[in-house]
This record gives sequence, structure tokens and C-alpha cells, in this order.
Amino acid sequence: MADKNKTAGTQETTGHEWDGIQELNNPLPKWWLYLFYASILFAIVWSVLYPSVPYFRSHFAGLLGYTQREEVAQNLREAAGSQAVYRDRIQNLDVIAVRADEELRRFATAGGRVLFAENCAGCHQSGGVGTKGYPSLADDDWLWGGSLTEIEQTIRYGIRAGHDETRISQMPRFQLDGMLSAKEVEAVSDHVLVMAGQAPAKGQDPKLGAKIYADNCVACHGETGKGNRELGAPNLTDKVWLYGSDRKSVIQTVAQSRNGVMPAWAGRLDDATIKMLAVYVHALGGGE
Repeated sequence: MADKNKTAGTQETTGHEWDGIQELNNPLPKWWLYLFYASILFAIVWSVLYPSVPYFRSHFAGLLGYTQREEVAQNLREAAGSQAVYRDRIQNLDVIAVRADEELRRFATAGGRVLFAENCAGCHQSGGVGTKGYPSLADDDWLWGGSLTEIEQTIRYGIRAGHDETRISQMPRFQLDGMLSAKEVEAVSDHVLVMAGQAPAKGQDPKLGAKIYADNCVACHGETGKGNRELGAPNLTDKVWLYGSDRKSVIQTVAQSRNGVMPAWAGRLDDATIKMLAVYVHALGGGE
């Protein structure tokens, strides 16, 4: 090992050497040291003046006693106060009148976008585009109707949600409950797919499928498969499928049913919030 103050060329070394590699003794720049010492001093002063060191269940509050929590709370109170004027007006109007008032419509749409992200996007996705098992709210295909009042009712009371006023539709489990055999389920599923414009399946018996449909499905979906909004029965001919349009998915729906649940938001959200959501959903593009 080299002597401590041995030089490498014109540079001083620490005297450490490994396999011929020497460690140079380069001191830190003065400006860097001054900034380092200043940052330490700043941290000490900050810790004394403002909340800092935690202990047990509390913390040192600082000589100034300043905290942003009260400032944030005050900002929230001011924001709530400025919104209260609009929310009170929405609370006291029906949803059609809210949309008719341009000022309230803009407020409800903007607020509804945030409320939708917080409460609805988890199922219906951002912008209400939907996904398998969760309907799109941005198209013009509606099980129960897409008017403002119908959308509001669905949001307020849900679908099969257990509320006294919830919307209820019951698709039978044709195969599980022994109403149809597996062969009959396949036949009527193939018939439905043909009604939706798909090519007939190989070996399909069109007369059997049509007969089973007439005997079991017409009452809800209609003779031409256009559905019935009063019953929540979907249109089977518009190529919009909630659980998939492939043969396997349709057979599963007929055999086992689906009967998804939309929660009732009455009691969980206030009236103004529900109306704001209805206005926003209606404005997504599919509202009637």
C-alpha cells in the first residue's frame, strides 16, 4: 500500500491502492460544502418552527403551530359553500328542469363526471363505455329506457337490488331448472343468433328453434325479438350483447341465465347527486 500522502502524477492520493489502482484525495468543492451545511441548518430551523418530530401518539407542533390541514379544511368549506347554491336548486327541481336550466345543466354535467368516476366507473368504465356484463351507457341501447327520468329511476332504485322500487326482470334458467334440454337450448340459441343476423349453425334445426322460441321467449322478447323495455327484456336483433354474441355465451345465457345486479343508490347518495349523475349519463351520447 502506498504512503498516505503519496502523489499520483500531480494529484495527492489517500495512500490506498488496490491492484495498482490508487484512490485520489480530491476534496469536495467549497460551494458544495457550504450548500450542504446550509441545508442542514435549514432543516433544523424548519423542524423547530413547523410540525416535525413524531413521538408516541402525537408530534412536535412547532413554534409557529402552523398546519395545512386547517387551510385545506377551509378551502373545502368554501368550495362546498359555493356549490351549495347550485345543489340546493337541483335538490328542489326535477331532473328535466335541471337539464332545461343551462347553468344547472353545466354544473350537473361537470359534477356528474366526477361523481361517475367515484361511484360508477368501476363497473361501467370511464366514459360509460361498459364492458362484458356491464352495459355501455354511451350507446342508444337501453334495457329500461334512456330518457332522463328512466335513467334517474334506474340509478335511484337499481336493478334487482332488493329495494322496494327496484327494477326487476327474471330470465329463466331454462336448462338448470329442467325447462329445456341441452339440445333444445342449443336450438333456440341458434335461432336467436339467426335473428341477430348471424349465419345459421351447421346442423341447425330451424323449425325446432323457432318453435321453442315461440313457446318460451315471445312473451318477453316479442315475436321479432325486439324486446320489451317495460319488462327489461333486451332487443335480440340489434347486435348489442351484454355477455357476448358468440354461440357459447348465448347458450350459457339461455341455459343458466345471468340476472346481474345494479345497486340502488337511494339512501347512499343524496337526491342532488343522483340527479347530477342522471344528467351526466344522459349526456354521454345514448340519452333519449
